[in-house]
Amino acid sequence: MSASREVIERIKKLRETINYHNYRYYVLNQPVISDYEYDILLKELIDLEKKYPELVTPDSPTQKVGGKPAEGFLPVEHTPPMLSLDNTYSEEEIISFHNRVKKALGEESSYTLELKIDGVAVSLVYSDFILVKASTRGNGRIGDEITQNIKTIRSVPLRLITDDRRLKNLEVRGEVFMPKEAFVELNKEREKNGLPLFANPRNASAGSLKLLDPKEVAKRNLDIIIHTVPQSIEGIDSHFSMLKILNKAGLKTSSHTRYCKTIEDVLKYRLEWENKRKNLPYEVDGIVIKIDKFSHQRELSSTDKSPRWAIAYKYPAEQATTRVVDIVPQVGRTGIITPVAVLEPVFLSGSTISRATLHNADEIARKDIRIGDNVFIEKGGEVIPEVIKSIPEARTGKEKVFEMPERCPSCGSKIVRYEGEIAYRCINAGCPSQVKGRIIHFAARNAMDIEGFGEKLVNVLVDKELVKNYADIYFLKKEDLLPLERMAEKSVNNLLNAIEKSKGRSFDRVLFALGIREIGSHTAKLLASHFQIMKRLQNAKYEELLQISEIGPAAAESIIKFFSDHENRMIIKRLKEAGVNMGKEEKKETPKPLFGKTFVLTGTLSKYARDDVTRLIENLGGRVSSSVSSNTDFVVVGESPGSKYEKAKELGVKTISEEEFIEMISNIKMQNSK
Repeated sequence: MSASREVIERIKKLRETINYHNYRYYVLNQPVISDYEYDILLKELIDLEKKYPELVTPDSPTQKVGGKPAEGFLPVEHTPPMLSLDNTYSEEEIISFHNRVKKALGEESSYTLELKIDGVAVSLVYSDFILVKASTRGNGRIGDEITQNIKTIRSVPLRLITDDRRLKNLEVRGEVFMPKEAFVELNKEREKNGLPLFANPRNASAGSLKLLDPKEVAKRNLDIIIHTVPQSIEGIDSHFSMLKILNKAGLKTSSHTRYCKTIEDVLKYRLEWENKRKNLPYEVDGIVIKIDKFSHQRELSSTDKSPRWAIAYKYPAEQATTRVVDIVPQVGRTGIITPVAVLEPVFLSGSTISRATLHNADEIARKDIRIGDNVFIEKGGEVIPEVIKSIPEARTGKEKVFEMPERCPSCGSKIVRYEGEIAYRCINAGCPSQVKGRIIHFAARNAMDIEGFGEKLVNVLVDKELVKNYADIYFLKKEDLLPLERMAEKSVNNLLNAIEKSKGRSFDRVLFALGIREIGSHTAKLLASHFQIMKRLQNAKYEELLQISEIGPAAAESIIKFFSDHENRMIIKRLKEAGVNMGKEEKKETPKPLFGKTFVLTGTLSKYARDDVTRLIENLGGRVSSSVSSNTDFVVVGESPGSKYEKAKELGVKTISEEEFIEMISNIKMQNSK
């Protein structure tokens, strides 16, 4: 049967769309549609190509696992590949899978059922019971090394707690995820800092694993569930039994995994967790159905894309339809203007939704969302409701296309969009919305921590022009506050005491509170440690800033721009006059022997655990990095070194053996003892 022109065009369109989303997900780490929407597109293409096999091409998305790995991390090859699972969406498809397996094996098979956590697939490699390498799935065949970031996850054992020789050299695979509570806290923090919010915990997990600073990753409270061993283990022929053994060895496996003898039990498990999953502390978007016996798995084998012995059943994302009453641009403290959909209230996932994010103007255009449209909104357990798509067939002709205003909705200033940026910005520093946002950030718990100085009070103080910038906080008087609503004498005294107490906050918290773009709490600590006093930082040159480890061009430019602004310098002068901590110049200690030296560790170290070596280097003033660059001073090479060793040779970086490293440390200690 030959394909019609419409079919050919549809297949072409599907391939283009799926390739676009592969690029957004795998390369940019910025997915713009839900997994469910993506799966529906891919399933339609698979079905069409099955019907018209003559139209299958080598470059079709159905012929590969995914896109190329993201740049910036060392590549890791997966052997065997980290394949994806075929998805199913109905009971009939599960039964069809069961029948296929039964026919292929010639007998009934038992199953291991697992909850499908909505996270990021990773591989962990243990050598001599010690964690030596971790990587992302990437495109299934090549991922990115993220060993140092994975080590920050508390539930990942750096050494297995077992003497079972079968587990001495082991690869395990699992899912890294961010618990719901941690996700909420992270987005609150990002909102205070004027950073874009993560749409869901999965995106937050992916973004966290791509951070270059493991200390920042550690703050994200990631977790992991181990679910697979890609190689066979002697004497084990049951997936369910294997998970028990891994758990006893210290690896975190799911307590909700179940062994099922019949397909009827499988279907019961699916129904049981459809609602129960919503009460879990992490996101679950389906279940995974695996043939339990490894011997059966080997017999069934895999295709290039997915195993024949396992499938995923995905629960429909929680969606509702409603109408977009309006689209309102909101201004954040850094001037970014974010369009928000005002909705006819609709009940979804246990709460009434009346507003939903639209991210940016490009997304509105891509999804063709108009004022007056009937739309699908989705929560899917996610904290931030999102408009998924419009329903064009329901349009009456009265709908209006949204246009980003030319002027700021808060102050009326002209808005701009810089080249290479998605966001529109208001560049008027005196914009009321920005002023309020900066003051709220300044007084926040992780900044100056002024108790009682919340959003409602800030709105009143700015609207009444009692406070125009955060320095004004320290010049508020009792007579300014008493006339305000709900401000009795006791409340006013408590607030003034909290303001006075905040003057003594550490210098790094003061720097963070200033709200300089690109400067989070960690970078503020680096700056405070290096410059010690505000005056020295104010006068710092661009080149000097770049000499500080972890300060890049964007952060350096932002610092220079902030302190070059006359108004900012006057605000800082007033903060100093009010008695706010401007830092203290400490007497410089004698530099430690490894000060300024950067080390990279590769391979298995036989004398010390990697954590011990890292602490040893840091105690002597050095720094341990997870990747080799031209700024690396030494690469310590253990047994079976990885790609870091090759990278060091390529860049001409000095490599030393573990014995040479120990000798170096011994010589340092001898010198210090003299």
